Amino acid sequence: MEEAAGCPAVGGSYPQKNAEILSSQYGINLFLAGLLLTFAWAVHAVGISKSHLLSYLITLMLIQLLWMLWYLCRSCTQRRLIRDKDTHAGARWLKCGITLFAVITLILDSFKIGYYIDFSNCLSPTEGIFPVTHAVHTILQVYFLWCHAKDVIQSFKTLERFGVIHSVFTNLLLWTNGVLTESKHQLNEHKERLITLGFGNITIVLDDHAPQCNCTTTTLCSIFSQGIYYLYPFNIEYHILASTMLYVLWKNIGRKVEHHQQTKTPFKFHGITVGMIFGLIVLTSTIAIVVVYLIQIGGSKIKSELALTMFYLHAIFVLALMCMAGVVALLIYRLEDRSLDNSKNPARKLDAELLVGTAAGSWLLSWGSILAIICAQGHPKYTWYNLPYSVLVIIEKYIQNLFIIESIHREQEKVNEDIKTLRIVTISRGSTLSLSPLYKEIYNGRAARDSGDIPCLFKGSICGRENEGAGVAREETSQENSLVMHSASDFSFNSRNSVTNNKRRILKNIAAFLFLCNLSLWIPPAFGCRPEYDNGLEEIVFGFEPWIIVVNLAMPFSIFYRMHSAASLFEVNCKT
Repeated sequence: MEEAAGCPAVGGSYPQKNAEILSSQYGINLFLAGLLLTFAWAVHAVGISKSHLLSYLITLMLIQLLWMLWYLCRSCTQRRLIRDKDTHAGARWLKCGITLFAVITLILDSFKIGYYIDFSNCLSPTEGIFPVTHAVHTILQVYFLWCHAKDVIQSFKTLERFGVIHSVFTNLLLWTNGVLTESKHQLNEHKERLITLGFGNITIVLDDHAPQCNCTTTTLCSIFSQGIYYLYPFNIEYHILASTMLYVLWKNIGRKVEHHQQTKTPFKFHGITVGMIFGLIVLTSTIAIVVVYLIQIGGSKIKSELALTMFYLHAIFVLALMCMAGVVALLIYRLEDRSLDNSKNPARKLDAELLVGTAAGSWLLSWGSILAIICAQGHPKYTWYNLPYSVLVIIEKYIQNLFIIESIHREQEKVNEDIKTLRIVTISRGSTLSLSPLYKEIYNGRAARDSGDIPCLFKGSICGRENEGAGVAREETSQENSLVMHSASDFSFNSRNSVTNNKRRILKNIAAFLFLCNLSLWIPPAFGCRPEYDNGLEEIVFGFEPWIIVVNLAMPFSIFYRMHSAASLFEVNCKT
């Protein structure tokens, strides 16, 4: 009916755009209401308790569960229909990553259930219902993403837009709740460490949400309460990954997809030994630094200063290596002449926007540290290491973002393997004549200039018995006369191929090295190694409360940046 109107694209675009705008506004209001409720609980607002926040989150999860069940049932009834798929969305490695985080999230939920059982006398029932609902929500959502992350929805589009955007902002609220809970725990530990560093003039008021009753099993309560905070970083990454995958699904609703076969790019360890070795060295040393830091920090003033100095020196060395690797990769790209793929791709567009957007979090912290060092009147010795560290954080993210964004936009080399391995066999008087040297000419776009004829390959037939005597003699003479030309062409082709392979090998090693380095730099802030909290200089310059607000807002984005960069670099390694 739309085509009969003469303008199908324009006629169908208004309802689609309206549905997109309405659903996005619904999601934003859903998120803002939950965000305000979370903030009210965090500041102990009158009349707002944790049970109110958890009830809101449980309601959102139940609505999403109903929508996912309806979508899965409808998909089962229509499984014989051919559906459009976005081949760029929901990569297998991304699904494996979110599954790993989901498994650890389920362990976290089991710890919360155990914690509720031990403190059931003084905890609200919602604190027991929430982890059970969240576990069911996690299992069904991971299954949904495995089966339908690539879908391009073309039916019930308005309803599906609301269902998907509801899921996106539900995961964002669960991410916000996890970030806030983990940040409050880190803040309490930070306040205790400041005393050991000699910043006694800062008012220390611990924000305690602990239950007001005794635990039934002391040992288990200690395990559950401490273990929960070590598992939160994985829960936080799970929800932000789920929200990004669902957002791509939302953007793909009603989209016209070009049907073409995607080249599979599996991950291979071959050829990236050097990058893996250096990356594993960085990863191992980082884990050791984090363990020593967490043991030493807060023990005494001397131990805390040594821990901060050790952290800064290690981070400066790693960031400098990453900067050099990124510069080398960009120089290689400048030497290559390859076009960029500018086709519409929601997944790739989101990747680039997330890289730049989340990098702003650590840039904010770095500039705050730089200003604090410049403006502070007194400078403990360890704070001077913070200056090159902060500068390198800004430069490294700038270079790495440029490298990743250019890598995911570069077109892959399309090599026709059938032509490269071509071997033409002609049958002449019962003997086989090999014309394999001629495949280089065909591959390079030259066609039998000596004879002036169209090669038999493009005629779709085998060179037969026409002109058996004279044809064969002329062909053999032509081959002998052009032997030198073929040898020169072979040498030139092999030389170019060798240079290209060397460049690819270097780029793959750089991507592998940066992948492991980003995983390494994700570990310290995710598990409580945060010098932005512990060095104390920024609190003196900006004030304790303002700086803590800045850190709590920026740190989640900084942590997510490292994990998202690692995921993007894994994709770059596969495509290179």
